[in-house]
Amino acid sequence: MPDSPGLGEQALNKAAEIGLSNQLDEVENLDVNVKTDPLKLVQGEVDTVTIEGEGLVMQKDLRMEELKMQMDSVAINPLSVAFGKIELTKPTQASTRVVLTEADINRAFNSEYVRSQLQSQKMQINGQPSTIAPQNVNFRLLGEGKVALNATILLKEIGETQQVAFYAVPRVSANGQTVSLENVEYGESEEISPELTKALIDQTSELLNLSNFDLEGMSLRVKQIGVEAGKLTLQAEAYVEQIPST
Repeated sequence: MPDSPGLGEQALNKAAEIGLSNQLDEVENLDVNVKTDPLKLVQGEVDTVTIEGEGLVMQKDLRMEELKMQMDSVAINPLSVAFGKIELTKPTQASTRVVLTEADINRAFNSEYVRSQLQSQKMQINGQPSTIAPQNVNFRLLGEGKVALNATILLKEIGETQQVAFYAVPRVSANGQTVSLENVEYGESEEISPELTKALIDQTSELLNLSNFDLEGMSLRVKQIGVEAGKLTLQAEAYVEQIPST
């Protein structure tokens, strides 16, 4: 069959799938597809490498519903192919799309990692030094570019809980390295502490930064962010120095 991948390609696909899976806590589906012809492979030229994944869970309990990366004109060390590795001889760019669901972001917010991040912050609330513990965080993707967050936070020192609620629009910074929340509108809650709200706004921005999803040898820069009801899509450029393999 003319369309079936050659043995070299199949070995590379498998090696990269295993290498990437080893960096993840959970994988529902992961498919690496190396496209080239045997003559080019011998010269270290690969036409395209596509990585597609579903339900990928990184350390820190961050889950991606979908990941798609495509690299074109990839230069690899032809000797590495014999060992089933894709060893890049020069870095390459990959166009990348990441989809996160509302459930993915809530899972991250309620993870041990984010709880400990928030609890390690000492802040002044109503003039008193306070340590906070999130009791419940509910994050929603509302569509039309807007997100909403509603959280119950325990102020440990005084044993009181406070509600924090806000709406905001995520935007990508010019350098693509950070996502910030703009046009913040506050919920109905009274007596809201600005410090508490700021801590949660900062934590939301931190979670949406793609650097959280960097794999070994790959770093991601966000170009565009899209918010639909229940789903957040990040278009990004990945700088790839190596493709993890076995």
